[in-house]
Amino acid sequence: MDFAFDTVTEDLRERLLRFMDECVYPAEAAFEEQAATSGWSSPPLVADLKDEARKRGLWNLFLPGEHGAGLTNLQYAPLAEIMGRSPSLAPVATNCAAPDTGNMEVLSMFGNEWQRKEWLQPLLDGEIRSAFAMTEPDVASSDATNIATSIARDGNEYVINGRKWFISGAMNPECKIFILMGKTNPDAPKHRQQSMVLVPRDTPGMSIKRGMHVFGYSDADHGGHAEIVFEDVRVPVDNLIGEEGGGFAIAQARLGPGRIHHCMRLIGMAERAVELMCRRALERTTFGKPVAQQGVIQEWIAESRIRIEQLRLLVLKTAWLMDTVGNQGAHTEIQAIKISTPITVEWILDKAIQVHGAGGVSQDFPLAALWAGARSLRLADGPDEVHKRSLAYRELKRYM
Repeated sequence: MDFAFDTVTEDLRERLLRFMDECVYPAEAAFEEQAATSGWSSPPLVADLKDEARKRGLWNLFLPGEHGAGLTNLQYAPLAEIMGRSPSLAPVATNCAAPDTGNMEVLSMFGNEWQRKEWLQPLLDGEIRSAFAMTEPDVASSDATNIATSIARDGNEYVINGRKWFISGAMNPECKIFILMGKTNPDAPKHRQQSMVLVPRDTPGMSIKRGMHVFGYSDADHGGHAEIVFEDVRVPVDNLIGEEGGGFAIAQARLGPGRIHHCMRLIGMAERAVELMCRRALERTTFGKPVAQQGVIQEWIAESRIRIEQLRLLVLKTAWLMDTVGNQGAHTEIQAIKISTPITVEWILDKAIQVHGAGGVSQDFPLAALWAGARSLRLADGPDEVHKRSLAYRELKRYM
């Protein structure tokens, strides 16, 4: 395993770091101000940042193959880390923001020709946003086979009935298409009951009820998280992605790269937290000496650095395995990073907040919002406990 950056990655890293320094960080304060008055729409300055990112060749970096930048997971991982230092702004500015990334991956891998033309291309061009409608309030969605929303065939149409919530990005009026997962055949084998269909935003019968808050945050700056009711929603059979019964497999294909992206962005968040922690500790004095000279603070800083380096190596190994042996071959490592990264970064952010005192939980620093994001990711893409259960079983299986 050689994790040295190749020339392509090094060039993109340098360009992305300049973009962050020259465009993203200076825009953060204005972004927050605009987000407070933009409702669910993207703050106006995002459009300018998107234009600048495209000019600099920093666009669709997440997507391999002909539709994207053609990078491997290992090449993209350090770029995702850099974007994670400003998670509300950098990913959307470069068209590398979830849930669009996962949806573009699904359409590029499983979509037919017209689906790619109608929906993938506008997403690739950054003209529209999208959402992934899977999670439901009435079942334990940590087991995706529990999904209860019905997708019933009626002639040349599917009729959808069900309720979803925490559908990220759905409150944004720029969100024009939903990839919905539901059951087309409840009598089929457990993992062949689910399918995915495309549901345009203006389809009759689809009602967006409210935006869900996350630790009090509306997350309006990136489109919020909606509760949506589907009542006799009809879409053409051609809106089916892949084949009937293929929804669970598509979901697994979607989540593999997404977990790498989340984890590398989390490491970027941790690096930002350590930087803020060190600067704050050097600026402030308690009991006659700088906070940075307090032993407990030094221990937190040292432990944070160790944990970041451990996480980064594990995530890079996972990315390398995904590139060399595929997602299935990297299954153990994908679960390991999904378990370890959010909770470790949550710990680092907690210490950075503590060093900042009252300021750490305020709107004057990004730490409180970063902590809420890290804590949420212990639930997104499957809760810790589900991944631990599966990981433990894979270990036990070797000795059965």
